[in-house]
Amino acid sequence: MLDSNKILESPQEIAQVAPRLREIALNQPIGLQTVLDVFEKWSAGLNASDLREIPGVTFLRLWLRRGTLESMLARELGGESLNGNWREIGLAKLRAFPVGVVGHWPAGNIEIQPILSLTCAMLGGNSSIVRIPSESTDAVGKILSRLWECDSGGCLTQRIAVTRFDHNDREMHVAMAKAVDGALIWGGAEAVAAVRGLPFPTWSRLVVFGPRLSVGAMDGGAWSNREERLSWCRRIARDVWQFNQEACSSPQTLFLERCPGSDPTEFVVDLRQAFEEENRAHPRREIHPALTSAICMARASWLLNDTANQASFPLSPDWTILQGEGTEIPTPTQGRTLTVLVVDDLIKVISRFDGTVQTLGLAMRNKGREEELVQVAAYHGVDRIVRLGQMHTFGSPWDGSDLVRPFVRMVRHLPSQSGDES
Repeated sequence: MLDSNKILESPQEIAQVAPRLREIALNQPIGLQTVLDVFEKWSAGLNASDLREIPGVTFLRLWLRRGTLESMLARELGGESLNGNWREIGLAKLRAFPVGVVGHWPAGNIEIQPILSLTCAMLGGNSSIVRIPSESTDAVGKILSRLWECDSGGCLTQRIAVTRFDHNDREMHVAMAKAVDGALIWGGAEAVAAVRGLPFPTWSRLVVFGPRLSVGAMDGGAWSNREERLSWCRRIARDVWQFNQEACSSPQTLFLERCPGSDPTEFVVDLRQAFEEENRAHPRREIHPALTSAICMARASWLLNDTANQASFPLSPDWTILQGEGTEIPTPTQGRTLTVLVVDDLIKVISRFDGTVQTLGLAMRNKGREEELVQVAAYHGVDRIVRLGQMHTFGSPWDGSDLVRPFVRMVRHLPSQSGDES
């Protein structure tokens, strides 16, 4: 749990703490290897029975591992950064330095998002002020408590301050914005617009991960092959179940390319079985009444709007599969509600995307066609194209943006004794 004595409760507290955090970031350098050592211990500490039910904690454990992060850091900052060395480029040298204090405004629907956001700043050597959404307080508190246990010397924890306030509390938002040198902003359109409008210092670096949605797509060869289909269905179910389908990377619609001689209903039968298995393994603990109503309305509307439409679901609102045809992405219902649409040509569907699709999960038997499809998707705004079953894997770039690079200053040094006599 979060220690209430360590939570910043007022604008004055934020204003007082921020200079100390900046002083630590800029005058107490921390090597990447030290950060990675603590992260590795933190990852192991998250393998506890009281944490396993937190949505996404498995991915967080994988994200924190040295093997995951070293390759990303080498790509974003250069391999020399792993040991704090300068990178030589011609006569000049480059090296990453922290920007100072990074503020984090995570969305309220993903419990581990404040942690993921925080780690991006820490990898750049920065300090952080993190706003914890009320919905995530318990989960974040449990996860951070493991970091406190692993970081006995306080090299990372001394760089972290947390705050918790209502999303309508403008005074706290303003105080936090004025105190930071960079910001990671996540959430829906209204929330993002509100934070972007705050009085950040002119030098602050803002990275925004706004509202997006994600879909899956399968060519005929992938879904019509029974042996492959069963495996793909299990992967799809895992993608749907993670984060209760509330993440931007959650598949809301699955497009099936028509396959002569094969019946999409057979695919849905296997998909239903995979959903039932996933539901037994990870049953829903609770559901908001409004979501229950939305799921019931989605089921009824789907069946009433077109007599050719079909649907599979249990009596409870645990999960729903809506089956039909069409090229448009329906308005997401969430709550483990997947719309399966049969189409004649996947490329024609994807060429209609307008930038709202973040992640495209693929199952393609035809490699050449997949390469063609990827090109079309990339030109039409899709930032992440992965195999089905890996739609939530957190990695860089995310939404087309590096995760650590925006929060470091790449300092260029041309030595005075460079040999340039001009």
